[in-house]
Amino acid sequence: MENILMVLIITIAIATVLNVVLKKFDIPTVIGYVLSGFAISSFYHFAEDSREVLSHLAEFGIVFLMFTIGLEFSVNHLKHMKREVFLFGSLQVMLSGMLFSTIGYLAFGLEAKSAIVTGFALSLSSTAIVLKILNENNEIHAGYGRATVGILIFQDLAVIPILLMVSIFTSHSESIGTLLLNTLESAILVFIILFVVGKYFLERFFDLIMETGSEEIFLVSVLLGVLSASVLAEVFGFSYSLGAFIAGMMLSETKYRYRIEADLVPFRDILLGVFFVSIGMLIDWHAIVTYWDIILGLLVGIMLLKGMLLYGMLQFFIQKRTALKTALALFEVGEFALAIFALANTRGLLDAELNQILIITVVLSMIITPFVLKNIKKIADTFMHEPENLRER
Repeated sequence: MENILMVLIITIAIATVLNVVLKKFDIPTVIGYVLSGFAISSFYHFAEDSREVLSHLAEFGIVFLMFTIGLEFSVNHLKHMKREVFLFGSLQVMLSGMLFSTIGYLAFGLEAKSAIVTGFALSLSSTAIVLKILNENNEIHAGYGRATVGILIFQDLAVIPILLMVSIFTSHSESIGTLLLNTLESAILVFIILFVVGKYFLERFFDLIMETGSEEIFLVSVLLGVLSASVLAEVFGFSYSLGAFIAGMMLSETKYRYRIEADLVPFRDILLGVFFVSIGMLIDWHAIVTYWDIILGLLVGIMLLKGMLLYGMLQFFIQKRTALKTALALFEVGEFALAIFALANTRGLLDAELNQILIITVVLSMIITPFVLKNIKKIADTFMHEPENLRER
């Protein structure tokens, strides 16, 4: 316990000093947190015991982020985003996944199962970083922000079948049909439970809470709702973040939406900071020194191919400049890919060496992303000018 507290104190101190310095150069706090995690992980044996604790805390950063995003997107709002979520999202995941799977199999000699899992993991982008910066820039409802959020929502849903794919490829006891049937049954059950609770009990429950006149009880009740929905989703084999997102959508239909969002933002930002610290702790500098040329080649290749594919796909549906900005927002690889690589590694689909190379490549792509998003207008201007008499859709 003392060791964990010491790691937390040192990590917070490093993060605070780094972010104060970096802010003078207008560098996003995300970078400070990641560098803090990398710095603390240099004391390998000192930080090892605390790594698991920090990773569990970090999960809740994503949970609260997805919950607050869910508050922004009610069921009716999501209905109006069918094209962005289901058309753009499905095309992006399928095309990117197949492209990277093919390259992994043909160019890098991976086994077919390993190539498919790796390829589809690389199709995912960073929900945590992209939505955080979009929120900070007040561009979540902009033309490219809308398309970006829609694709990210589908990607979060796609994590479920990708993780299921790992289980199918490595299962020796259950048939594919049984696994798929169990997953479908679980999904239906989770949505029914959350829908019934949201429609018939949630607002009445908060009405009773408000009668107490206690801000503390209200906040605790919100936390109870978020965590309960997250755990329910996890119990049935889905991600915590999916349950939190659905909980946010349910509460977005109530009159308490804006108050809940204001109360939870501080918790979300603090826990997201812990998440980025835990990402930094995954970086092994020995692997960087040994495989720097491979990592650099993969980093450039993945981001370039992913960005070009996104732009090429989206330009047929939305304005070209909006398609370009969406591609720039999503050309990195995200945190859910790290979870998939970890599972694939423990199940024997990825060896430890390849796993570390992929982890570092993903983390570096996430580090680059805030700089791109902070300057996305300038970068877009170098490729094409904004139409004078036409607003971006």
